[in-house]
Amino acid sequence: IGMTYMHAIDGIDTNHIKIGVVGAGSWGTALANLMASKGCAIDLWVFEKDVISQILDSGENQFFLPDIKLSSNLTPRKDLAEVVSGKDFLLVVVPSHVMRETTLKMASHVSKEVIIASASKGIENKTHLTMTGVLQETIPQIPAEHLAVISGPSFAREVAQNLPTVVTAASKNLEIAALVQQALVTPYFRVYTSDDVIGVELGGSLKNVIAIAAGVIDGLNLGLNTRAALITRGMTEIRRLGLKLGANPRTFTGLAGYGDLILTCTGDLSRNHTVGKKIGEGQKVNDILGEMRMVAEGVKTAKSVYNLSRKLGVDMPISHEMYRILYEDFDPKEAVYRLMTRDLKQELDED
Repeated sequence: IGMTYMHAIDGIDTNHIKIGVVGAGSWGTALANLMASKGCAIDLWVFEKDVISQILDSGENQFFLPDIKLSSNLTPRKDLAEVVSGKDFLLVVVPSHVMRETTLKMASHVSKEVIIASASKGIENKTHLTMTGVLQETIPQIPAEHLAVISGPSFAREVAQNLPTVVTAASKNLEIAALVQQALVTPYFRVYTSDDVIGVELGGSLKNVIAIAAGVIDGLNLGLNTRAALITRGMTEIRRLGLKLGANPRTFTGLAGYGDLILTCTGDLSRNHTVGKKIGEGQKVNDILGEMRMVAEGVKTAKSVYNLSRKLGVDMPISHEMYRILYEDFDPKEAVYRLMTRDLKQELDED
């Protein structure tokens, strides 16, 4: 790690690290603005020309993060190569289904010394790779130890409003995790470090599927007992898949596990919960998604989880019922009945 990186880790001076943020949705904008507000010059790659105009004209991202004034240290740019070239640290915050396409375009413009952190949450449909897995394929010159992931209970709007938020930065190299920690930490944004990359990624991705299910429960007016049970048994499924893929089980009791799951299953700002609630109220999935500008990651992740868990032989009944509701137009009430009348068993898994 070079001297610039060591300064960042020691908290001496992060202002001279060259930082680019790829993706200007609500979360990307919030994280870019957080670092810009610390005095860092941030280049932000924006896909939509309208959003660039909004930020330049009004100092706001009115489409994805309205009514939040953005730092003058944040510069929106349309040219992806310009945003990623010559940077020490890149934060990638694009929807999971465009991660591969976007990072392939970045590959020839980044140095092999760059640190890349993913704040995207999802599992690729065809490959069943997490986002750092995709990055290892699309930008192979970057060593796996230079990749990181950020996850935890963090609605973008609340972060942008400087409300106290706590997340986890994970990397196989804890010094890299510490760099990401130092780049993001503020008095209102606390960051812990971890070396369990797969656990943190799975927690952040799979909770979106369970959050849709929790929304369905609320849309059906089935009560708080049902929702609490759904959240708890949903985490059992996440943990099962995590253990199969080599995650540390303790990760799922932490911020990227239960922390993010509880927030996304209960918070009014959760897009995934909102989708599920509308399904429970009788709306069709395609109609719901057609009305949304922002992405509900759990819809695509549900397909990945269904196929991956079947391939690995991991029992994930809630996730499977959500797949049937989302992709086979299965009746939500029938799905609840099926879950409630499964064979009786002990609560705790043997492992």
